[in-house]
Amino acid sequence: MVDVFSVLFGGLQYTSKGRRLNLAPRSSLLAALLFAVHPVHTECVAGVVGRADLLGALFFLLSFLGYCKAFREHNKEGTHSTFWVLLSILLGALAMLCKEQGITVLGLNAVFDILVIGKLNVLEIVQKVLHKDKSLESIGVLRNGGLLFRMTLLASGGAGVLFVRWRIMGTGPPAFTEVDNPASFAESIFVRAINYNYYYSLNAWLLLCPWWLCFDWSMGCIPLIKSVGDWRVIALAALWICLIGLIRQALCSEDSHRRRILTLGLGFLIIPFLPASNLFFRVGFVVAERVLYLPSAGYCMLLTFGFGTLSKYTKKKKLVAAFVLGILFINTLRCMIRSGDWRSEEQLFRSALSVCPLNAKVHYNVGKNLADKGNQTAAVRYYREAVRLNPKYVHAMNNLGNILKERNELQEAEELLSLAVQIQPDFAAAWMNLGIVQNSLKRFEAAEQSYRTAIKHRRKYPDCYYNLGRLYADLNRHVDALNAWRNATVLKPEHSLAWNNMIILLDNTGNLAQAEAVGREALELIPNDHSLMFSLANVLGKSQKYKESEALFLKAIKAHPNAASYHGNLAVLYHRWGHLDLAKKHYEISLQLDPTASGTKENYGLLRRKLEQMQKKDV
Repeated sequence: MVDVFSVLFGGLQYTSKGRRLNLAPRSSLLAALLFAVHPVHTECVAGVVGRADLLGALFFLLSFLGYCKAFREHNKEGTHSTFWVLLSILLGALAMLCKEQGITVLGLNAVFDILVIGKLNVLEIVQKVLHKDKSLESIGVLRNGGLLFRMTLLASGGAGVLFVRWRIMGTGPPAFTEVDNPASFAESIFVRAINYNYYYSLNAWLLLCPWWLCFDWSMGCIPLIKSVGDWRVIALAALWICLIGLIRQALCSEDSHRRRILTLGLGFLIIPFLPASNLFFRVGFVVAERVLYLPSAGYCMLLTFGFGTLSKYTKKKKLVAAFVLGILFINTLRCMIRSGDWRSEEQLFRSALSVCPLNAKVHYNVGKNLADKGNQTAAVRYYREAVRLNPKYVHAMNNLGNILKERNELQEAEELLSLAVQIQPDFAAAWMNLGIVQNSLKRFEAAEQSYRTAIKHRRKYPDCYYNLGRLYADLNRHVDALNAWRNATVLKPEHSLAWNNMIILLDNTGNLAQAEAVGREALELIPNDHSLMFSLANVLGKSQKYKESEALFLKAIKAHPNAASYHGNLAVLYHRWGHLDLAKKHYEISLQLDPTASGTKENYGLLRRKLEQMQKKDV
């Protein structure tokens, strides 16, 4: 950033050996420091998704610096290196592959070329156009063949890159919903325009005062402005007053240095932001801190220039310096606090509650985080709030319905899940969960229909096939159950529950040979699954393959030593096999782990009576 700012502030000056001079070391260092500690960058740096923005910014800046390299000998009239111009276009393409806004570097390069290399005086041209001055034709930049050649290269390169992207990605924009970007779905052009401008003012405020930061600004976080009577209109009025003032200075100032810096600063602020502005296509967010990574460089440049101008026209230079140091310190502190928020999901989601309390997605994420940690009571509260804020939030309804299902509040769970699939008929997960609830309510036909609908909308859905198999097993439709579980294992070979249920069902129906074959097939695919070892060991024990059964039981116990049923069933095996002392040992271990196991108690009682009878016989 120091390199970039040194060019923007000091222009291009090279030594006789081709080394670029930094003619504004203090300004470029201060701007780079302001950029380095700006808290709005935290999302890009701390969030993994932000790597796209960082890579895009890296190639964007390299493209700009590469374009500057093309003019190492620009003191010779009209000379440039075509190689560096083409390399700059290539780097711009790489920036675009990382992040769409990367392509805007070509526009920035063009502005830089016209203003800095071509030394175009916009004010002079405007005055001559207004006065119909015939000397307009004599302006050198308009007759500069090198400049026109470079503009042609940049335009052709940009068009070529966009064409390649179009061939790869297609012409259709991504499908966004109203909750992602409400303003873009407003019917009135006036409402759309006024809200877009309000979003711009919010982005400007995040650059100016980055204290209120949030990982997500959608889902009602920023209510729509629907009339000019809304007090928030003041914000967009303030934004345009400031922008018009800066643009006027950039175009009309008599100081050429000021004109150049303000124009480049505004260019760096506005040009990279254009893809996120909703002007050319609908974007999938209201405000996104990550898209401000590059535009913040323009803001830092303008702020640095403002401080420099202020220190020139005031005698209290120490006060200005103290103010600058204060901003650097406060931003550093805010960066540290915000980085702490990004260290865990819980901190990140909770930090958003104070910034966007009306954002249903924030409440949903807090609820999901709590549910993952087992705090279902608190999770229900946040899910309910998410549904209250956005009555069409199907994912919140689905998760809330799941928790209510687990808490046996089946009636409300069914109502929520039915509403979710009514709002979004292709929501496969909600259809499956609705089927589970209906199955629990003994409404088997409705449950089967829900499972079938889920599979219709998501063909490869092993969990749904598994649950469908459980339904068929409850209805004693054993062949259908086995087919459903087989489908689950075909789609997901490591689906342990489906394999287990197949083995248990075949075992219970007396198909021991088939159960053994399925068990062996399952263990080949999931060799370390102790529940499969246990189920197959039971089958082998019933088939009187005691040695092999014992080995699997011991292996399962080694993997999961505190499973009472494992010890209990091994004891039954030893009991049948005639190894009564080992049977007694494992019965006792099983009862220590689970004293309430009635079957184990009964078997242990039988064993003890048998041992007592044997002792009496011996006596």
